[in-house]
Amino acid sequence: MFGMLHSVRKSVHRTPARRPKPKSPELTRDKLIQAAGHVFAERGYRAATIREICRRAGANVAAVNYTFGDKMGLYTEVLRHSLRAAEKMTALNAALDSSHSAEEVIRGVVRARLMSLYEETRPDWHIRLMMHECSHPTSAMGRVVDEGMRRIYDRVRNAVSEITGLPPDHETTRLSVNSIIGQILFYSFSKPVLQHLQPELKLTPGQLDRIADHIADFSLAYLKKVGHEKRHG
Repeated sequence: MFGMLHSVRKSVHRTPARRPKPKSPELTRDKLIQAAGHVFAERGYRAATIREICRRAGANVAAVNYTFGDKMGLYTEVLRHSLRAAEKMTALNAALDSSHSAEEVIRGVVRARLMSLYEETRPDWHIRLMMHECSHPTSAMGRVVDEGMRRIYDRVRNAVSEITGLPPDHETTRLSVNSIIGQILFYSFSKPVLQHLQPELKLTPGQLDRIADHIADFSLAYLKKVGHEKRHG
């Protein structure tokens, strides 16, 4: 009898323990980019650690080297991701449409960029990440600018050139573009200061829309003045 029980036990089929399903490479990549975006935005490139990024992403430390090559490779991809998120905005793409007049391009780009400051359009870490990069630039900046920002910069520069009648490479043209960009960046980077100086400035969609009109009107008034002086001596 005991022999029979032994043989029955041996014949019982044991279901093997289920192994955890491996995460897809794309899922791991996306989680690393999102986690790294937050860490780099909080600490900057130099102070951020791969260990903390992987802990937040729930990934193995080796995943960074395997997926991105190294820390700089991950950082560069995070910057690219942030810029691509901005470029995919419908309003920005519409502003860059070749059928628009020069004035429409400037108004559209200013409005699209300012609207990206509204909390619900883009995560806050995108702005803070660029603040760190601008104050402590890394070797990634050049590559990312050429891949993402140059198209917008050149489109605005050509629009300014068309309004003033000056060549795109003229000093006044470049300074004018810098001034337009500077007014937008002021609201991007000075938000904490503005909250103390102007508590009523909530940067709601309606308020951002009015700010966009002000920046565009302010800039276009100067550009048209330069154009008038050039045409009439």
